[in-house]
Amino acid sequence: LTPISTFSDADIFVAGYPKSGNTWFQYLLVGLYWGLDPIVAPDPLIQELVTDVHYKKYYLRLATPMIFKTHYLPRPEYKRVVYLVRDGRDVMVSYFHHLTALHGSEVDFMTMVRDGQDLFPCKWHEHVGAWLKNPYKAEILLLQYESLQQNPAQELMRLCDFMHIQRDREFIDHVISQADFSKMKRKEEQNPSFRLNKKWAAGKSFIRRGAVGSYRDEMPPEILNAFLGQAGEALALLQYV
Repeated sequence: LTPISTFSDADIFVAGYPKSGNTWFQYLLVGLYWGLDPIVAPDPLIQELVTDVHYKKYYLRLATPMIFKTHYLPRPEYKRVVYLVRDGRDVMVSYFHHLTALHGSEVDFMTMVRDGQDLFPCKWHEHVGAWLKNPYKAEILLLQYESLQQNPAQELMRLCDFMHIQRDREFIDHVISQADFSKMKRKEEQNPSFRLNKKWAAGKSFIRRGAVGSYRDEMPPEILNAFLGQAGEALALLQYV
């Protein structure tokens, strides 16, 4: 076992703000890099193969590079990074439902967005700004959740180039089909241990909607305006507005 603070310079860190499609991407990586069917693979095994740095004190170094999932801001030890980014408006909607399920009661959406209450590790636009500045000069591949949804094969081929691995198109298409959103939801329904947090409210799904543009029918105008007032520049940099 290796302490979670000990890495190789060759390791790859999938950095993304919470609720940016991180779990789906973790499933894609289990198929793409390790060749496993993520719908069949038990979740503890998935956590060993694409290790979440927030839930492990130690990990098994099964290969080099290893792949890690993180929500942290840039760190000097993160030298090769896939930055997974999603439209912050959709992220806030998903985070609102996430916190509601975690607390067992509805949170104040406006306070969450305006003041950053219960948001980890910071506000969305602060996370985006930090990673786009890339203060430690990491080698970074930026992947947008929306592009992964619209053209997953093309984006995964870009990922293969970044990771220096070769996978043919038939293999990639199979990985995409096995990490299908509906299959992930079904796996969660059949396997309660899917969720790492035991405080999660009964009857609430971790894999919820995953839709692009969900903020349009789930984010009240006054909350949207409050978010745009803070995050408008970051949204424009990423061409979301």
